[in-house]
Amino acid sequence: MSDHAASHEALEHHDEDHSGHNSPEAIHAEKRKYLIIFFVLAVLTVVTVAVSRMHLPHAMAIGVGLLIATVKASLVAAFFMHLITERKLVFTVLAITVVFFAVLLWGPWHHVYEAEEHSKKVGAISTETPQQPAAQPAHH
Repeated sequence: MSDHAASHEALEHHDEDHSGHNSPEAIHAEKRKYLIIFFVLAVLTVVTVAVSRMHLPHAMAIGVGLLIATVKASLVAAFFMHLITERKLVFTVLAITVVFFAVLLWGPWHHVYEAEEHSKKVGAISTETPQQPAAQPAHH
């Protein structure tokens, strides 16, 4: 048997194993799944716009926006990038990436927070009025 015939036979065998994935029912189910994910992403986009118009405190608005963005990014990665069917190694690498991203976000925030706290302490010290020594009588 030639190499070409062997590879052709292997491809036919491969197609037979996954023939259920190409059935009209399977394709319809996949299309339905993608349309549902698209709809959820559209709704989350509308929620993001609605939250931006709610005039929340700055920190809360950022937190809610990041939460919604994380959910949307997770849906895109899981379904459109097919990471939901990947092995544990991919999820481990993804989790490590999320941890490092969180640390990168925490660093500048923590630095600004500490600088503000230091500024408040220094401001409180400088606004106290120092005791003036009693005026000495003038000697003539």
